[in-house]
Amino acid sequence: MTDTAPRERQLITLDVNGERHELLIEPRRTLVDALRHDLLLTGTHVGCEHGICGACTVLVDGRPARACLMFAAQAEGAQIRTVESLDDEGELSDLQRAFTEHHGLQCGFCTPGFLMLAEGFLAERPEATKEEIREVVASNLCRCTGYQTIVEAIDDCAARRRKEM
Repeated sequence: MTDTAPRERQLITLDVNGERHELLIEPRRTLVDALRHDLLLTGTHVGCEHGICGACTVLVDGRPARACLMFAAQAEGAQIRTVESLDDEGELSDLQRAFTEHHGLQCGFCTPGFLMLAEGFLAERPEATKEEIREVVASNLCRCTGYQTIVEAIDDCAARRRKEM
């Protein structure tokens, strides 16, 4: 027997990358699915769907959050930033450039999650040490780079940002 009953939907408003979006969604729709399927912001990747890998990391009110563990309705009223917010009119951000310069990516699947994790972390801790950066990036999984180049990229970006302060 299949369930053919209409599913309950609710209207929510999300502020994503500075733009307001109204969505009619099922209450159990995750933020990652709303971003990818409803808003077509596919830079946020779906990996484990259990909050372990970090590929779906976005910023919610400036803090890194796993979009696979959050219902879209829970993000209503928050400022959400995805990896698409980092570039400025087609130009890479300083963090994206650092990842490129230090070869902080290979296959690229985990990269959006690392970028958003680093963006949120550096906003809170611009004076972070390499050891602190290493500890933070350990929360996301990468199967290609071995993490050292990711740590170097974030450390370099942090140093450049401190010089601009």
